[in-house]
Amino acid sequence: MQRYAQLIGVKPEQIEAYERIHAGVWPEVLQTIHDCNIRNYSIFRHGQLLFAYFEYVGEDYAADMRRMAADAKTQEWWAHTDPMQEPLPERPVGAWWTPLKEVFHTD
Repeated sequence: MQRYAQLIGVKPEQIEAYERIHAGVWPEVLQTIHDCNIRNYSIFRHGQLLFAYFEYVGEDYAADMRRMAADAKTQEWWAHTDPMQEPLPERPVGAWWTPLKEVFHTD
């Protein structure tokens, strides 16, 4: 299992809508997340920052992320959520969310 943490901004005028849509994530999107080996997925908000955490239990993260991105229902979901978000300027080229470096963990 590998842990991932990511940051992205949320537009201030979209905070309420972003939280509302995530209160009822479509079952097909949840199934795709699961099918792509993502577990224990959470998104937290602090002001205009969204912090995502999830655990990856698969063997080929890049392939699973391509599979997720190719899913029609997930693309439809992203068509709703992406315009609400503001990627951070310091993100890597080609990234939407900014990956975070793990500096400490204990079980």
